[in-house]
Amino acid sequence: MLEVRSPFSSDAIEEKAVFVLHFKMEKLVFIYTYGCQMNVHDSEKIRGVLSEKGYKTAETPEEADLIVFNTCAIRAKAEQKFYSQLGRIKFLKQANKDLKIAVAGCAAQDAKQKIFRRAPYVDYVIGPRNIQSLPELLLDSRGLFVTENPEIAEQEFPAQRDSATKAWITIMYGCNNFCTYCIVPYTRGREVSRPSNSILAEIGQLVNKGYREVTLLGQNVNSYRSDTDFPGLLRLIDRSGIHRVRFVTSHPRDLSADLIKALSDLPSLCEHIHLPLQSGSDKILSAMNRRYTYADYLARVTGLRNSVPGISITTDVIVGFPGETEEDYELTVRALQEIEFDGLFAFKYSRRNGTRAGELDDQLSEEQKNDRLNRLLPLQEEITLRKNRLLEGLVLEVMVEGPSDSDPSRLTGRTRSNKIVTIPDSGEEEGALVRVEIRLARPHSLEGVRADLVPAPV
Repeated sequence: MLEVRSPFSSDAIEEKAVFVLHFKMEKLVFIYTYGCQMNVHDSEKIRGVLSEKGYKTAETPEEADLIVFNTCAIRAKAEQKFYSQLGRIKFLKQANKDLKIAVAGCAAQDAKQKIFRRAPYVDYVIGPRNIQSLPELLLDSRGLFVTENPEIAEQEFPAQRDSATKAWITIMYGCNNFCTYCIVPYTRGREVSRPSNSILAEIGQLVNKGYREVTLLGQNVNSYRSDTDFPGLLRLIDRSGIHRVRFVTSHPRDLSADLIKALSDLPSLCEHIHLPLQSGSDKILSAMNRRYTYADYLARVTGLRNSVPGISITTDVIVGFPGETEEDYELTVRALQEIEFDGLFAFKYSRRNGTRAGELDDQLSEEQKNDRLNRLLPLQEEITLRKNRLLEGLVLEVMVEGPSDSDPSRLTGRTRSNKIVTIPDSGEEEGALVRVEIRLARPHSLEGVRADLVPAPV
């Protein structure tokens, strides 16, 4: 879960709010972002759309003329964080009557008019398919834009990107899968795919600007369908000149032999795939409407590993789904032990109104869900550490991303298999591709040194 928020307390904001009002020279926007990679990229698009109307990015919310909450509704915790922060900035509106507050994203699409009733100081509510309406909204005193907007795949969005070397690229919008626990089809709409020429033009512009890596985004990229299918799109992108290509997220049901072949054949495709399992129990997978069995999933993993040696496979798991017995949970534990994923995002089931799973009677207690999650995480940590240790002594390509958050004397980057690596800072710039000898494995990262800087043995 990724959340961008102000480092300032509400008290600090309140002390500065009136002072800042006297020194306004330009229009500024501050964006809170909650949720997945798609929301992060949506915030980049919001900044891009607003920049065309003269807005620049505010460092703090008390400086802003416009505050945007780009929200998530997938899990209750993310929604609660948004509402809590929304309440904390209410006084800014009281101090500055000209301040505008917008709620965007999945929670906006889900709650609609309820947000105005819950927080009357909100000015605009904007669904995830209505980013292009933001400048139009700003002309009105209050507005609601939550249309389905089936034309979104044909619309082009400017983006102010967080990185100058790697970029998110939306290739499709929406979801048709209707997993019983998931609210996304109701908040992001039905699937629509961008034309391949639009995607290739965007990537071509990035290549010309010096970008080294793109990550293709879609709720289920495997179901991309436009003038070509997803493996066909990957083959076109491979000829674009971009050095690294990643994609998220893949639905196991739609992981075709042709996609596995593309992963094996195309030099730009990184040796990593995120393939959500969700449960090792066929009973629970059926109740989730995932439309594959554990045997189906295992066969796809076997195909990936046979075709792409060294591929890193990460996954999602939900524990505590309604009706999950201890036996069902143990099947998930056994799946982790059998498959040995490189990484795991594990979540407690979150009941969401409007979903079929939310209406089931056999909901588990928070105590049961917490217990199962707390038993699962240490198991995966052991597996990840064991797999990472197999990389010690190898020389791997690493793309530098910038200074390490934990140690400013070191740089951090990623391997093609999406492993985080830190190296001593010897002046490499963001985006540099370096050969690194892995010296030490940790559960969540690797440490290494530049292979070309290692002294030759005497």
